[in-house]
Amino acid sequence: DVIGKFHPHGEQAVYSALVRMAQSFSSRYPMVDGQGNFGSIDGDNSAAMRYTEAKLTPYAMLLLDDIDQDTVNLKPNYDGSDEEPEVLPSSVPNILANGTEGIAVGMATNIPPHNLVELCDAISYLLKHPNAQTDKLLKYVKGPDFPTGGIMVEPQESIIKTYTTGRGSFRLRAKWHKEELDRGQYRIVVTEIPYQVQKRALIEKMAELFNNKKMPFLESFQDMSAEDIQVIIYPKSRNIEPEVIMESLFKLTDLEVRVSLNMNVLNSRSVPSVMSLHEVLNEFIAHRREVVTRRLNYRLNNINRRLEILGGLLIAYLNLDEVIRIIREEDDPKAEMIERWKLTDLQVEAILNMRLRALRKLEEFEIKKEDKDLKAEKKEILSILKEQEK
Repeated sequence: DVIGKFHPHGEQAVYSALVRMAQSFSSRYPMVDGQGNFGSIDGDNSAAMRYTEAKLTPYAMLLLDDIDQDTVNLKPNYDGSDEEPEVLPSSVPNILANGTEGIAVGMATNIPPHNLVELCDAISYLLKHPNAQTDKLLKYVKGPDFPTGGIMVEPQESIIKTYTTGRGSFRLRAKWHKEELDRGQYRIVVTEIPYQVQKRALIEKMAELFNNKKMPFLESFQDMSAEDIQVIIYPKSRNIEPEVIMESLFKLTDLEVRVSLNMNVLNSRSVPSVMSLHEVLNEFIAHRREVVTRRLNYRLNNINRRLEILGGLLIAYLNLDEVIRIIREEDDPKAEMIERWKLTDLQVEAILNMRLRALRKLEEFEIKKEDKDLKAEKKEILSILKEQEK
């Protein structure tokens, strides 16, 4: 479906994207719920597409919320045979939540994933304090939040500068702890590794350094990972501090990496620029305002149309015998009704399409109730559209 309608690039490009969106170690909030083999953190490949199945996750549905309610503009697809949205009416700031990276002509972007709850807290704060700058927002957004965990070791001043300028990098380390053994011995257990580091490649690198006598402080190590990461490291002597061992490993292997941030994004006018955290969140708020406004206007138009129809049906109930006579005897009942009761075309069509069973007395009460409910909803929508705060 994607290849046929939106993406004329062959199935492998589309399938690779689908696989990545299903990997919980690649996406902070996976958008595809995959069944079958979708690869592993070791770097194993996924199964061929004939062996896997996929559907959207609830998170992905948030990106498509209300897309059928005229919330976004549509444009022709690549061959003009169909339409596609210019932008999704997303109710989550996905570009920050899931992050993205890519290289275009003459420019690149690299945005690490973030915690959605933190982003929502920052957006709530920004709505109340529109002029709040990035350093205030970083009380809520602590920094990147990776699906594979890890610990960010970066001074606060550096984090503030990176998010204010939209460019910079973070040091990300594996998470580890010391486990006491018998006779004063201990071992180190690594439970989280940095983002996008393949575990198998990491273990192979450690083995190579160990065999080349580059890690004389180690007795041995083993990978005991199953669902969770568990790399166990045994020191040569209990007198060596575990911090010294880990500092050496951070220097020699990918147990520590640098993650870059380059928030080069398209703004609402489709102009690329490097933005601060404050600017990106403001763009998202503006996008949501437009989506919600369009959604409410769409609902308002539907309510007005329905109220018009209900008004016509109530007139028909009040003059039921006359309506039936006109339909039975007049050559042009439509023109006659428009003339007699000053009805609109839409109202007369609704009356003429009414079923006989709808002529029960009970139906009249239901129409009056629906009319009352819709007028109350219309009043509420108009009050929301009037107040920017709401």
